[in-house]
Amino acid sequence: MNETRRDRDAEGRARNARPRDGLGRPLPYGAPGVERQPEGVVRTPAETLAEAQRLLDAGMPFHAHEVFEDAWKSGPEDERELWRGLAQLAVGLTHSARGNTAGGARLLRRGAGALAPFAGSGPYGIEVAGLSDWARELAARVESGPTVDAMAEAPRLRG
Repeated sequence: MNETRRDRDAEGRARNARPRDGLGRPLPYGAPGVERQPEGVVRTPAETLAEAQRLLDAGMPFHAHEVFEDAWKSGPEDERELWRGLAQLAVGLTHSARGNTAGGARLLRRGAGALAPFAGSGPYGIEVAGLSDWARELAARVESGPTVDAMAEAPRLRG
């Protein structure tokens, strides 16, 4: 019998231990990669936005997506769509930078749609209308053009 050994985390859950590049793509074991974002971190909204912006500015939208995902899973119910929408924008940028134009455009538009109910309130200083415009414009561009540079396309989360 050919048993395949799976990587496991400290709790015994299956978790790929291969290093990853800045866009979250797995690299060969032993290759230098970028440090992963820890999972399940509970941050304040201000901390979430600051960390996600840092990662976006560094050209690491996949990692910013993980920060937003933590906020989505740990935040108040009435804010889940806000954080989920931001996570979708970050992963849409990730896919666009990886060359998956159809998936990137779809996620950028989905994220813009999820943010729509928050456009009037701009919670935590988030530029919801500007982000939605950015996402729709980038979605149209990636569908008809070359792969984008994640760092060059990083959005500003707050005004």
